[in-house]
Amino acid sequence: MGAPGKGSRINFGLSDQVRSVARNKYVEPAIRAGKTRVSVAARDLMDDLRPMGFPDKNWHQICSAIQAEKFLRANDLEIEGVDGPPSGTSSTVVVHYRVAGTSGSTGGRTPGTQSIVPPPGETPEEWAHRMTGKIFGLMKDEFAAFGGGEAFLRWVRSENEDDEK
Repeated sequence: MGAPGKGSRINFGLSDQVRSVARNKYVEPAIRAGKTRVSVAARDLMDDLRPMGFPDKNWHQICSAIQAEKFLRANDLEIEGVDGPPSGTSSTVVVHYRVAGTSGSTGGRTPGTQSIVPPPGETPEEWAHRMTGKIFGLMKDEFAAFGGGEAFLRWVRSENEDDEK
């Protein structure tokens, strides 16, 4: 067997693979079609994952990945119900979701806004770094006009002090 911790790294990658396939094959097409509800069957997901080398009969990983908060948040979903055994882990599990923001729920979002989901193949960390990299240095010229960041902050604070007087 490999080094300690290696197994958890592999399992983490498999869960990401499950979530990615579920999102790309079931969730996104349903949302693009204007549906407010979508269901994902563990058996169908296994059929999609098996050709990619996913371990056969790894039902626990599939079922837990598509019911995890990480999957729900990333896809702006809420679980309406789970068909299958009480354990929630089986080839017969079907998870029924509602797209957050439909049927009177805003899912914690401001109505009319979209959730932020990294593009397929990009981790949330990679996406965040790419997006913040675009704004890096945005205030560089403004700070320079005031003689640097500290001078700019002094100017901002002095404006607040004038308002208080």
